[in-house]
Amino acid sequence: MFNCKYASGNIPRGAFLLPLTLLLIVLLLPLLRNLIQPSSKLYASSNLETKETRKCNIFSGNWVPYRKEPYYNNETCPFILDQINCIKSGRPDREFLKLRWKPRDCELPLFDATQFLNLVRGKSMAFVGDSMGRNQLESLLCLINTVARPEDITAKYTSNDDIFFRWWFVADYNFTVTTLWSPFLVKYNDSDASGRAFYSATKLYLDEADRAWSSKIENFDYVIFSTGQWFFRPLTFYENGQVVGCQKCENATELDYYGYRKAFRTAFRAIRNIEGFKGLAFLVTHSPEHFENGAWNEGGTCNRTKPFTKEERGVYKNGDIVEALYQIQVEEFSAAEKEAREKRLRFGLIDITDAMAMRADAHPSRFRRAGDTNLKVNDCVHWCLPGPMDTWNEFLLFVMKLEGERQKGNML
Repeated sequence: MFNCKYASGNIPRGAFLLPLTLLLIVLLLPLLRNLIQPSSKLYASSNLETKETRKCNIFSGNWVPYRKEPYYNNETCPFILDQINCIKSGRPDREFLKLRWKPRDCELPLFDATQFLNLVRGKSMAFVGDSMGRNQLESLLCLINTVARPEDITAKYTSNDDIFFRWWFVADYNFTVTTLWSPFLVKYNDSDASGRAFYSATKLYLDEADRAWSSKIENFDYVIFSTGQWFFRPLTFYENGQVVGCQKCENATELDYYGYRKAFRTAFRAIRNIEGFKGLAFLVTHSPEHFENGAWNEGGTCNRTKPFTKEERGVYKNGDIVEALYQIQVEEFSAAEKEAREKRLRFGLIDITDAMAMRADAHPSRFRRAGDTNLKVNDCVHWCLPGPMDTWNEFLLFVMKLEGERQKGNML
């Protein structure tokens, strides 16, 4: 029988300690290695976490109560046109100001004007399109104004009376921002020289980008396209100098999306082909209007003081039109973005359609010109400032920061 007492008494203690020590070293060595030098697995895990964070769709969410004051008001910002200065023009309610966009799976950071200005230091930005772009620009000027005063330098470029082409400069950050009027993005010719006639057909040259913007953006660092409202008019479509179709012509009243699609396709192609353009181009998706009880010229109104509920959105009469316009934009953008990548150009999407489709409560309506009681047309197209339009610039800053991080990653 094995004598334990005899064995323990004759085997040196070190014989037990040595294998135990070796076993501990084997078990702890990988851990010690991670402590001594960076682990590729640890870094990979960190990168995956960042990618997961970026996967959050900031454009999918809902409007939630927010009791803090807006970034600015009609007294602190001098850049708000009377047309969208709803509080100054007598709007009595304030509930439309007490909501904030909340993405479903993450948080949308507040707009940080200092951070934005540091990003654009020494750079330039152009808003191209119709008055939706101008609406967003005016929101941006108000947000910037909380930190540094933008100076109107329009006179250096065009007449001060030109309301369609405006330029501002923020001296402390050497930042220039402009709005370039181009409601169709392609070359057009109004039958009425003033461009104000809604009932006479406008000629659209669908294969020619509008030089009002295409001849000016080569050296811009950021170009933001936002348009769509003028495509509801009577239109005659030209390609290769020949008439190829029309909209709301010959007693027809339905919309023809052919011109809308071709205009965006031509605009995207023009950006890709502008020699020397190295900027970042954003498309802002379609901004819904909310006329109820008639069209804009039939006494239509937008008197709601709360956003649409999910159920109300389902019966929104223009929902199918908004969806069609949105889908065309996204399809054309996706195709253009793929081709842009092949040329090492950068395209980005700012998807405001879903968020703004809910905000039937945030248009100027009849509160669009202080002291004028004779207005017969309600504005259910543009957006009050301050208001949800400021969210567009929260989106803008968010995607600009993401692109900046992506660029740094590519340089490493």
